[in-house]
Amino acid sequence: MDTATTTCSAVDLAALLSSSSNSTSSLSAATFLCSQISNISNKLSDTTFAVDNTYLLFSAYLVFAMQLGFAMLCAGSVRAKNTMNIMLTNVLDAAAGAISYYLFGFAFAFGTPSNGFIGRHHSFFALSSYPERPGSDFSFFLYQWAFAIAAAGITSGSIAERTQFVAYLIYSTFLTGFVYPTVSHWFWSSDGWASASRSDNNLLFGSGAIDFAGSGVVHMVGGIAGLWGALVEGPRIGRFDRSGRSVALRGHSASLVVLGTFLLWFGWYGFNPGSFLTILKGYDKSRPYYGQWSAVGRTAVTTTLSGCTAALTTLFSKRLLAGHWNVIDVCNGLLGGFAAITSGCAVVEPWAAIVCGFVASWVLIGFNLLAKKLKYDDPLEAAQLHGGCGAWGLIFTGLFASKQYVNEVYSGDRPYGLLMGGGGKLLAAQIVQIIVIVGWVTVTMGPLFYGLHKMNLLRISAEDEMAGMDMTRHGGFAYAYNDEDDVSTKPWGHMAGRVEPTSRSSTPTPTLTV
Repeated sequence: MDTATTTCSAVDLAALLSSSSNSTSSLSAATFLCSQISNISNKLSDTTFAVDNTYLLFSAYLVFAMQLGFAMLCAGSVRAKNTMNIMLTNVLDAAAGAISYYLFGFAFAFGTPSNGFIGRHHSFFALSSYPERPGSDFSFFLYQWAFAIAAAGITSGSIAERTQFVAYLIYSTFLTGFVYPTVSHWFWSSDGWASASRSDNNLLFGSGAIDFAGSGVVHMVGGIAGLWGALVEGPRIGRFDRSGRSVALRGHSASLVVLGTFLLWFGWYGFNPGSFLTILKGYDKSRPYYGQWSAVGRTAVTTTLSGCTAALTTLFSKRLLAGHWNVIDVCNGLLGGFAAITSGCAVVEPWAAIVCGFVASWVLIGFNLLAKKLKYDDPLEAAQLHGGCGAWGLIFTGLFASKQYVNEVYSGDRPYGLLMGGGGKLLAAQIVQIIVIVGWVTVTMGPLFYGLHKMNLLRISAEDEMAGMDMTRHGGFAYAYNDEDDVSTKPWGHMAGRVEPTSRSSTPTPTLTV
């Protein structure tokens, strides 16, 4: 029921119910019926808001669960001697990001009314007067915070195994509190200068940039930030030999990489479909079974198809290029397909998602080859995967966005994909988004990493790097192969086990009991 257009007039209803003998009684009955209809309408409105809010909360939980996926993926991709360090940085991304996003980030991103560059309304800082209007609730803050820490998690992978702990604290706070929120304001806020959802319809190229779930806002921001961090730090010791040839510094656990990939895959169903924010919304009154719930399902399908296509393409491509089947490469290809489809997942046909995943795989392979030539070292391929595939995802949306889906999701008659007959305006907006994200992250995160480098706060010493940060910085290795309290590992003369006789003989045979 559309509660905004449902009205009840007691006078009009009384005219339908009235008889010449008792018009007063008819008016009373009409008034009572109208009051009941109004109550039902209000309850339906409350129910709709409650269902939408619950849907958004559940999506936020799924996106937050991706942090566990990031942690497992990072842990498996680094050497065992740095496992504890990379796990701690993932915890830090969530914890430090929560405080900085609460204090500043959310206001910079969605504080409204504001200008086109950055949010600024006082009630959003530290959630001081939030929520203060219908349609907003704390679930929206939680959902957006989960996105912000995802961007910070991407960056941590690029600079793994050689970065000081204090540098993680500084960059994570700055990224989630200022850099990322500003970009999300540009493209997701109703006041953002390039947003496809601007409330005044003053859209960039009459379209606005369509980045539905964040190929640019999340993945490119995190990937480009990681690119600058890795460039300033330089490669890990031993990554390239004296002649400049690439030397593989393999992660210690393919099992953790696969586990992390599946957890990220699961969380992506909150990342992409959840970006609708609501679910109880009809599109076509002539088809009451078709609405936003249908678009949510379609978005999950396009997400799945893109990731799976990229995984299979990577599998066979790397088999031809390297001569073997590599599960790590397949996992990265899968994630590259997900990062690419994130922009257009809600506005493209399922068949187009297959195209997206196929190209995303080759984008990742190409950027990895380029990274080796340039002696660029990224332990998790984060800049190539999230930055490169994220940029392809924005271009893909400008090429393949469907007219029907664009008009349903963003309302109104507006430009759509170039290859779908919609002209080049949307593609132009997408290219502008790529350029401004690269520029913004470069002028903010680049100087930050360079300043940390000059103050000797960025990279650890060569001795610590060779020994591993778990032992030198975190008090011990992540994996305890020998428990110091396990008496079975101690010499006979120091055993604390109880010695009991095996028989009543006066000369007992020692038997160790632990």
